[in-house]
Amino acid sequence: MIDIFTTGGTIDKVYFDALSEYQIGATALPDILSENNVFVAHRVTQLMRKDSLELTDADRTAIHEAVAASDADKILVTHGTDTMVQTARVLSDIAGKTIVLTGAMQPATLRNSDAEFNVGFALAAVQTLPPGVYIAMNGEVFDPAKVQKDRSAHRFIRVQD
Repeated sequence: MIDIFTTGGTIDKVYFDALSEYQIGATALPDILSENNVFVAHRVTQLMRKDSLELTDADRTAIHEAVAASDADKILVTHGTDTMVQTARVLSDIAGKTIVLTGAMQPATLRNSDAEFNVGFALAAVQTLPPGVYIAMNGEVFDPAKVQKDRSAHRFIRVQD
């Protein structure tokens, strides 16, 4: 069983007009998984609908509590990319589970979104990586202690100690 916790972020953004007004909508994960014929045992729980820049320490505590309390040892968390690293670091003290965070640079509702690829990649990663906390984005797996988002390049990059 893979527990999938969604927190919002760009992956679940819904745009309403040409001025880029948006809201975080219902999670796109059930549709992504269904449309891509994903049959691995999983359950999806929407924890919150927030842009990651709006996540508070209390939100990160709630994410931590949900992951720690899960009876699954494989956890996927969808998260906004701006503070994904921060949340991953908060989860790093949870032992005995493989925890993978992923998200998207473009909303899942857009044709050119990276959401479907990232979710699929993260699902594969959570099933094959040893216990620990990871970020899986755009075909790469990162250690949260050694990564940062490069906003100008629209990707995550490794950083040196």
